[in-house]
Amino acid sequence: MRKLIVFAAFAAFAAPHSTDPLVLSAQHKLDVIQSGKAKPGAVFVFTLAELNAWGRSEVKDLFPEGVRNARLELGKGTASVTMLVDFLKIRHGKKLQTGWLLSKLLEGERPLRVNARIESAHGRATVYLTQVSISGLPISGSTLDFIVETFFRPLFPDARINKPFDLHDNVDHIEVTPADARAVIKR
Repeated sequence: MRKLIVFAAFAAFAAPHSTDPLVLSAQHKLDVIQSGKAKPGAVFVFTLAELNAWGRSEVKDLFPEGVRNARLELGKGTASVTMLVDFLKIRHGKKLQTGWLLSKLLEGERPLRVNARIESAHGRATVYLTQVSISGLPISGSTLDFIVETFFRPLFPDARINKPFDLHDNVDHIEVTPADARAVIKR
């Protein structure tokens, strides 16, 4: 699984540094899946509360500055992430250079919303971006391509958007509902 999916419904796991029982519960399930000890056909249910707690912990670890108030919402086969983002602080925190003009355009915190549709079957998944908005303005076309290439790709070079990828750790598929996400292990 990849980072994109757990917080836009599952991920390539790094153990969060938290004592929150919801984070620990989600991490334990992820650890069992990753260890190869999950029984064939087992279903691991990640509640929305667990995913939000785990996701906030991950965001804090990944971006100590530049992101706050991250929240995940789930639907039937969909996920939406909202957060307040300062793109310039994120780039500086990751030691990425930003030109003067671009830095003037980017500085300051803005609300970000990313909506995605998730399809998954037979050990593969695809996350389709359905809408991205910054400060309430929908972003699409070349502007969205620029944002993905300038901000997202340098941080997550292996992430696959709108392209299928293999699920790892013997996961057959992921089911997303408004209340939870379920990782189903291959039989």
